[in-house]
Amino acid sequence: MTERKPPGVDFGSWVDKQIRDAEARGEFDRLPGAGRPLPPDVESAYDELWWVKRKMAREGLSVLPPALALRKEAEDALEAAYAAPSEPMVRKIIGEINDKIREMMFKPPPGPPLGKKPYDVEDVVRQWRERRAGR
Repeated sequence: MTERKPPGVDFGSWVDKQIRDAEARGEFDRLPGAGRPLPPDVESAYDELWWVKRKMAREGLSVLPPALALRKEAEDALEAAYAAPSEPMVRKIIGEINDKIREMMFKPPPGPPLGKKPYDVEDVVRQWRERRAGR
């Protein structure tokens, strides 16, 4: 624990003295990360919840309500289906996302409504064929 600031001493100069003394004792030598560049997000505007966002990104967590996260997943699945190399893969991708959509339709979570219905597999396959023919 550091000593208490003596009365009558300017706070800034007292802090500077504490830092100089710590440097003289070598307390700043061999700190973790010394000599490495700062992470790229350091230069952005200060965000009080930076550590929460970094932890969530590291853990792969989403801040979206379940319905909105599924909407995004459904859009990504549709794009993945259009880019799929074969018709069975298109059917598999759309079948899996449709199962998730149906599950949420019958057991809605808290938050905004999903506002999505299952995709018509045959329609997606037809569009996939048209896109492949147009290449």
